[in-house]
Amino acid sequence: MNEVLTIDELTFEVRRSERRTTLEIIVDRNGELIVAAPNGISLAELEEFARANRYWVYKKLAEKEALRRPTRTKEYVSGEGFWYLGRSYRLLLVDEQDCPLKLTAGRFRLLKSELDRGREHFIQWYADHARPWLKRRIGEWEPRMGVKATDIDVRDLGYRWGSCGKKDTLYFHWATILLPPSIVEYVAVHELVHLIEPNHTPEFWLRLERAMPDYEQRKQWLAQHGGEYVVL
Repeated sequence: MNEVLTIDELTFEVRRSERRTTLEIIVDRNGELIVAAPNGISLAELEEFARANRYWVYKKLAEKEALRRPTRTKEYVSGEGFWYLGRSYRLLLVDEQDCPLKLTAGRFRLLKSELDRGREHFIQWYADHARPWLKRRIGEWEPRMGVKATDIDVRDLGYRWGSCGKKDTLYFHWATILLPPSIVEYVAVHELVHLIEPNHTPEFWLRLERAMPDYEQRKQWLAQHGGEYVVL
């Protein structure tokens, strides 16, 4: 059962990890609040930490509300745009082809007979194309940074774009491949730094800046625009 912490009208989900050594509050892209904590921290200590940072949380929630734009789900009709590596490609419904979904001649082509599974096919297509793209780019960054991931996997990570798991496996949300290449690269390098610094300590951000001097601009772009790319 998940631990929940309530401070005034704010509700935080508590997520503990044996790898974590510091406390951190996360405001995810949907406005959900998370307290990331080491295993041994008591609820009383978590409450004190959350209370001390609640005005920062209110500020972040206000920023996200200001940046939130109306979105709608996809209808999967011909002419509708779908993102891939920061570019929008129009959809064309077709009667016949050798697979349910493909990107060819500048268009996504989806079988009409598979229309009711359109979202499922897009997620699978994105995941299948994200893996080799990420492996290639990460392979270019690893020697520069002196790190090595044991494996790279793509899946639905919920509110997270990426995650550094046990045994130095890097996980990425399938939706990362919808973002512009420079932003996907930021997500990848961010997770590579976690191979050295598991938590968002000052040393983590210094290492990230050394590897990617303009990371702050990319990070800000992702915070402001990333949610626009996940609509399916």
